[in-house]
Amino acid sequence: MTHPSALLKQLEQGAKKRFGQHFLCSTRVVQQIVAASGVGTDSRVLEIGPGLGVLTEALLAAGAQLTAVELDRDMAGFIRSRLPEVQLVEADAAQIDFSTLLDGGGWRCVSNLPYNAGTRMITRMLSTPQTFERLVVMVQREVAERLVAPAGDRKRGSLSVFTEARAAARICIRVPPGAFHPPPKVHSAVVDMVLHQSPKIQGVDVAVFDKTVRSLFVQPRKTTRNNLSASLGRELADGVLATVGIEPRRRPATLELGEILALTGAIEDAREG
Repeated sequence: MTHPSALLKQLEQGAKKRFGQHFLCSTRVVQQIVAASGVGTDSRVLEIGPGLGVLTEALLAAGAQLTAVELDRDMAGFIRSRLPEVQLVEADAAQIDFSTLLDGGGWRCVSNLPYNAGTRMITRMLSTPQTFERLVVMVQREVAERLVAPAGDRKRGSLSVFTEARAAARICIRVPPGAFHPPPKVHSAVVDMVLHQSPKIQGVDVAVFDKTVRSLFVQPRKTTRNNLSASLGRELADGVLATVGIEPRRRPATLELGEILALTGAIEDAREG
């Protein structure tokens, strides 16, 4: 594997801070990501932000049919000349419609995501199981821990519940700053998310579910009652909590997915009644 510093010399430039560029330079981590993704011959793979193509090259070597989205014009040109077999789209992945870009389903996203927009990209991909079957993505460690946090974990928030309803998620690789060039100031982690064919929300309306989740975690340190009251009003909040048997003083992070679904159902029933 060619070190990113040597590739940047070919480009006669350095990493661009405005794009949050930190390039993988650890062969071991690259190999671990490819292995964790399960990519093989004819796997359909999306890579967001291929940069210098270090991970890209390894995915191609594993047999992937690769589509890459790159925002940096210089990097896009470099990928085109160095790895012409990649179907390259020069665009902002934070804005692109994945279901339009990618034909059919069964896609995997295997990427070192830009930290400033990674969460938005993940939530959008999790919302399109008709396109994606699996995401194996590197993000800042704190974001990774929020993505997988179970009930009772102090890091659990709306992102955790949103993810839990849509995928089986786990942290599969922890990555130190020294695995990048230049090294970032934070630690990173790779999260493996296998998407459910549809959200596991037991028949409740997905928009109401997502709104309920956001309401619950507006201020995570406050009680469930206080957070729900801010969006529903105190009377309705007390009513739905009593209906599903949830102690009003519990913190939102202690709620299991099933309890949140029960709350959502009770909110729907109360509003229809």
